[in-house]
Amino acid sequence: MSAYHIFIVEDDRWYGEILQYHISLNPDYKVTRFETAKELLNNLYQQPDLITLDFSLPDMLGDKLFQKIREINSTVPIIIISSQEKIAVAVNLLKMGVTDYIVKDDSTKDLLWNSIVRIRENQSLKKEVETLREELGQKFSFEKTILGQSDSLKQIFSMMEKASKTNINVSITGETGTGKEVVAKSIHYASDRKRKAFVPVNMAAIPRELIESELFGYEKGAFTGAVARKVGKFEEANGGTIFLDEIAELELSVQSKILRVLQEREVVRIGGNEKIKLDIRVMVATHKNLAEEVKKGNFREDLYYRIIGLPIDLPPLRDRGNDILILARYFADDFAKQNKLGTITLSSDAKSKLLNYRFPGNVRELKAIIDLAAVMCNNNEIKAGDIMFNSTGKDAPFLSGQKTLREYTIEIIKMYLKKNNDDVVATARALDIGKSTIYKMIQDGELK
Repeated sequence: MSAYHIFIVEDDRWYGEILQYHISLNPDYKVTRFETAKELLNNLYQQPDLITLDFSLPDMLGDKLFQKIREINSTVPIIIISSQEKIAVAVNLLKMGVTDYIVKDDSTKDLLWNSIVRIRENQSLKKEVETLREELGQKFSFEKTILGQSDSLKQIFSMMEKASKTNINVSITGETGTGKEVVAKSIHYASDRKRKAFVPVNMAAIPRELIESELFGYEKGAFTGAVARKVGKFEEANGGTIFLDEIAELELSVQSKILRVLQEREVVRIGGNEKIKLDIRVMVATHKNLAEEVKKGNFREDLYYRIIGLPIDLPPLRDRGNDILILARYFADDFAKQNKLGTITLSSDAKSKLLNYRFPGNVRELKAIIDLAAVMCNNNEIKAGDIMFNSTGKDAPFLSGQKTLREYTIEIIKMYLKKNNDDVVATARALDIGKSTIYKMIQDGELK
């Protein structure tokens, strides 16, 4: 590690040498001493890690010099050391942004030593946070978070890249399990807002009576049980991104209040009067068609146009071809690593079975299937028999595999008969076919 470079600015040479000697007892510190403001300003190009500043220099007072330093370097910590004890001067300097203020007396050396140690620790923590944020940004880079090489996925990457370069709102649609929140996170951590919060809110998971307090927050005493102030999700996301998942589930009354927040770019906590200015990016997601919801009267048209921004429609896994195997390989490796199972492979018949399944639960379902198969397999090889489909999705299991149109027709009619408690008339009406067609198939033994 490079030495921690400290500038000491002190016009009293004897006192400055004492401070320099005392601080230099730490071999990690490199100390450079100046006697005038002009000397300091001429050497700021060296970018010191910390500056100690005598308040009463012959060519400039400490408050003026502090402002000059800030014009050149806006972040370097500055400790003012002064022989005067006026509280008002100290308070004013601290308000200006001085890191610490120390009065010259017998304890100055020890106070300065402790202050430098504390400041250096804070700087190290900040650097560590910055490093973690950078790593997080890399973690959520598009290709690392959304695996696949299909053309449809490459188009999604292109849209995500465009979204990350601006502050445009983003609306993400797609079936359940396609990775809508992962896409939103990836865009956030690739954008200029990555150093601020990403706040996901699942609208469908919040009870209707709590949705407003969760989104907007409340003041102490706003209602029974409000024993302390609560910051809402919008305020929590200030400076960053709020991700409103399943936004189509919101009631119209709440939609109107969200619209006002987005229009005014401010929020008022429940029970309060203070208007809190917001600088946020909004991303939304839904598995529903919002335009259709608007036509049905379930979603406000003005809110729709406010949030639609850049639309990204995620393809279902069944339309991503060989991406199924890429993801399966990744999930198998990950499960094996987490459970110390060694390398797990997929047999050719297992791959074929995966490719012929429709995955109504999409990527989330594939992961569950591979995790179970990794447990059930022998000799660390997943075979077709180890892969079990237990889908609860909207696509019925009969849609997997290769069947003739007649076989599909039979399966569909069977499913509707079961759904309608073997009521042929109700089934015929639901499928818009003649009931005689169903009776004939029963007579011919096709429907058992």
